[in-house]
Amino acid sequence: MLQQLECEGTPFDIGKQHGTAAKEKIVRCIAFYASMFKQHCRLSWLEVRTAVQPFEEKIRKTWPDLHDEMQGVADGSGQSLVDIVALNVRTEIAFGKFSDGCTSLAWHSKDNAFLGQNWDWQEKQKQNLILLKITQPNKPTIRIMTEAGIIGKIGYNHAGVGVCLNALRAPGVDPTRLPVHLALRLALECFTASAAVKMFEKWGVASSAHMLVADKNEAFGVETSSTTVQKITRDNQGRVIHSNHYILTHPGVVDTKWLEDSPFRVDRMRELTDELDHGPAWDTILKVFEDEKNSPASICRHELGSSTFGTLFNIVMDLKNGRVVVRMGKPSQVEETINMTF
Repeated sequence: MLQQLECEGTPFDIGKQHGTAAKEKIVRCIAFYASMFKQHCRLSWLEVRTAVQPFEEKIRKTWPDLHDEMQGVADGSGQSLVDIVALNVRTEIAFGKFSDGCTSLAWHSKDNAFLGQNWDWQEKQKQNLILLKITQPNKPTIRIMTEAGIIGKIGYNHAGVGVCLNALRAPGVDPTRLPVHLALRLALECFTASAAVKMFEKWGVASSAHMLVADKNEAFGVETSSTTVQKITRDNQGRVIHSNHYILTHPGVVDTKWLEDSPFRVDRMRELTDELDHGPAWDTILKVFEDEKNSPASICRHELGSSTFGTLFNIVMDLKNGRVVVRMGKPSQVEETINMTF
């Protein structure tokens, strides 16, 4: 069963509740990423901790509430602050040497505002996933599907703003800018998708990623690198589709195109949604994320052979009608379903 946590109060209180309740999962997360850094980046955990320091200093000075929350996670879980910060800036410390996959879709119509994705990563990390509900004064209530110890990821808020994440791999990192997972968290503290995009543009993002942010009226695909922030708007059918490569040109940025199947998944999602003559509907949107054409490197991905990770969960949101579902495991072989409304 997916562990669901409700956290409220000050940033430190929220973090401490998270850390205390998810202590075992946080310890496993640290061990998982220590192994990943060693294997793919030739970095010991001590070296990772050293690399984290400029990020920790910037977060403390510029986003103190996020720093306080991570301190709370550390205290609650009995881990050091630097270890919790390392989890939250794992994308930046990895320097593009390892990344999770994913396929995402936003599709707006007169009656619906769909946002969803499959999150693809190594099967062993599924046991460390949690669903956070965060209630804080003067901010919208947040629901986040995340890895234990990480305070920002994929989800929505009760103002009707949602975010999805696609990993990109381009060289370059800037610790003076906002780390990817913390950018997702701050987007979920916004009351509109446009405000979230302006926030990304204001602070910049520390490394490469695609964040798909939407509300009941708008949807934007935001591609970032350590030097650029570029915005994709909806196509003539109201869609934004993305996977794990840059769609826009970013001056001075080299896309490693690390997953050969990434363009296929964008084309396949477009093909599947083009076939929906009557536009998007709840059941048909759920269905497109179950697609296994080109398996194991399909939209619904399998960890098999050269495909080194698979789909661990699917999330679909209708931001216009306040309906959300998380399907654990592969959406073609659902292990658990969590339904939410707002």
